[in-house]
Amino acid sequence: MLKEAVYHRPKNNLAYAYDGETLHIRLRTKKSDVKSVDLVFGDPYEFNDQGWITKNYPMAITGSDDLYDYWFAPIKPPYRRLRYGFVLKDGEETFVYTEKGFFEEAPLDDTAYYFCFPFINPIDVFTPPAWVKETVWYQIFPERFANGDKTLNPPGTLPWGSAEPETDNFFGGDFQGVIDHIGHLVELGITGIYFTPIFKAYSNHKYDTIDYMEIDPQFGDKETLKKLVDICHQNGIKVMLDAVFNHSGYYFPQFQDILKNGEKSEYKNWFHLHGFPLETEPIPNYDTFGFVHTMPKLNTENPEVRNYLLEVGRYWVREFNIDGWRLDVANEVDHHFWKEFRKAVKEIKPDAYILGEIWHDSMPWLQGDQFDAVMNYPFTTALVNYLAKNEIKASEFTNVISEVLHYYPNSVNEVSFNLLGSHDTPRILTVCGENNEKVKLLTLFQMSFTGTPCIYYGDEVGLSGGQDPGCRKCMVWDKEIQDQDLFHHIKKMIQLRAQHPAFRSNDITFIEANDETNHLVYSKTDGKTNYVFVLNNSDKDLDIDVPVNSDTVLDLWSNEIISTGQNKIKATLPPYGFKIYQL
Repeated sequence: MLKEAVYHRPKNNLAYAYDGETLHIRLRTKKSDVKSVDLVFGDPYEFNDQGWITKNYPMAITGSDDLYDYWFAPIKPPYRRLRYGFVLKDGEETFVYTEKGFFEEAPLDDTAYYFCFPFINPIDVFTPPAWVKETVWYQIFPERFANGDKTLNPPGTLPWGSAEPETDNFFGGDFQGVIDHIGHLVELGITGIYFTPIFKAYSNHKYDTIDYMEIDPQFGDKETLKKLVDICHQNGIKVMLDAVFNHSGYYFPQFQDILKNGEKSEYKNWFHLHGFPLETEPIPNYDTFGFVHTMPKLNTENPEVRNYLLEVGRYWVREFNIDGWRLDVANEVDHHFWKEFRKAVKEIKPDAYILGEIWHDSMPWLQGDQFDAVMNYPFTTALVNYLAKNEIKASEFTNVISEVLHYYPNSVNEVSFNLLGSHDTPRILTVCGENNEKVKLLTLFQMSFTGTPCIYYGDEVGLSGGQDPGCRKCMVWDKEIQDQDLFHHIKKMIQLRAQHPAFRSNDITFIEANDETNHLVYSKTDGKTNYVFVLNNSDKDLDIDVPVNSDTVLDLWSNEIISTGQNKIKATLPPYGFKIYQL
């Protein structure tokens, strides 16, 4: 047994309160090294004449990656407190692993040997909004979705879709355009809209804010926004806005005051400045997003800045009844600010969804005191590399997905923001080499995975485009040009996700990952009903015996009931085809 690979630590993704009475305990061991693990546990204050009173619970492997197996056990301690260790067996050796190290026998004379979860305090339990688990999002880049009010067009606005998207051109997208096309979203099955920034700004993307309290006039006014939010809510659609608190725009009045008055400016401490006068070349002498001189970094440690931005967060929730905030460049803002931001927003709307833009391991932000979720780009990367680019094989994909699932507690995974693309990435159809059958496979996995999926506007009708600004084309509204086959596939996948809770569950088992044919078989369950998914990630036909523990199965896509033989079903899949079986 490789002891060096065995790892556990309480109060993070390896031991956490799932709810007010349940602890989830995980253990990491070397892959294929340990045959069984029992959790040995007890209340830290329960003793009898023989010593500490303990119980054993067999742990199960919930996933494996390239290096490790991950073991899991759910425990409901009667007094909401726990001391625990692990009994590991590899067929030759048996060890008890505790906070003090490895022992040949469980030490029962002193609970201090053991890992400790002191108490499940309800206020500390990570509790994201329940509605998010069932939400399917649609990301709208307002300038490119629809032009519903041409009187708002900024100077130089181009006819809709008449040119390729550039960093500085405008086509007149606005709130009225979204209102006009709500029916499209309702038909698709969308239950949440994520808008990229809508506040007054110089650019077409609006990530260079001029005024956080005003809507950009190209999109409409506050009354139109209220109307839009109301219409969304009437149609069962939540609304999430995008806040850029890491940096302002170059034309933000407070920054302009510094450019004008230099060291005498009353706002000089609103930013991270390294000298006067301010310089932009060769690199700015003030902190920015990247080295973009038009995006000066805000000093959120300054109480004036902090109070200003906290009121921004409160204002749009309080006055417009929005349902959440997506926070741009969230990892570069101090944790102290985000803790205050969460309190400010949740005091007004306790079930508001707070989503951070972070592209890497985000556990420090997901302790229940800052964000409800982050944009799950590790999920995106794995899915794209396997199904779109064919850069990794099926087995490596399952390893990466297992690793992603074990980054965080299950309660975090259930509301993770799972996207295939965004305004920051090439269009998924383009990444798939314009093959919409590949896009269908990607969508199938996305919609059958735990978390809250998001569709980037236009992906559902076959919009293409490279890296930004290429991925920010005008939405195509002509049904003759839209890919209606793809639209109806995604619509049906959303319907299946809504109808079958197992699609949304954390419980996924990879049954087969074949690197020769590159196909994947996995199962999902909600504890009552089991489902088996087969994906043929290949340009060749696939004939396969699918293991099923049932006499008959329902093909969810064709709605055909199929008799099985010897607990398996023979399936033939075309290139990039799939099957979904309900057992």
